Amino acid sequence: MSKGLKTTLIIIGVLVVFLIGGCSYYSNTYNKMITLDESVSGAWAQVQNVYQRRYDLIPNLVETVKGYAAHESQVYADIAEARSKAGGVIQLSARDLEDPAVLEQFQAAQASLSGALQRLLAVTENYPELKADQNFLALQDQLEGTENRITVERGRFNETVTAYNTYIRSFPNNIIANMS
Repeated sequence: MSKGLKTTLIIIGVLVVFLIGGCSYYSNTYNKMITLDESVSGAWAQVQNVYQRRYDLIPNLVETVKGYAAHESQVYADIAEARSKAGGVIQLSARDLEDPAVLEQFQAAQASLSGALQRLLAVTENYPELKADQNFLALQDQLEGTENRITVERGRFNETVTAYNTYIRSFPNNIIANMS
């Protein structure tokens, strides 16, 4: 075998190894990005889940309080309005999170609902017999637990998004992320 042929075969062999290595790196990096993106979607679904739980608890809480504080109609109207607004945007997909206007609308609806719930719970301070009612206490405990779950799930979501963003913005992963 001539020296030129050996050199050509070595060069071709090295190029094949680099090509296979590059393809392998690209596919592994791309697959990891997909996995992290799905993790973000799953974490957001959990946030949605606990927001939905809170949304579902509100009518029961309002009905329980209404029996004791019938003349607090403005608070009930505020809660109904906030719940209605939150209901319109409660199902926000992970893709919607990329639109700042949609996310701001969602956050405003959730903040309004939280504020209305705080006003409802403040009303209960004026009714000692309500604070002793077992149904109200159970609902209040469920609502408090749900608020804690919201905090936990939002924290997990933020951690997942941070991991995803760090991965896709790191060099050389950012090159692959910008290609897809």
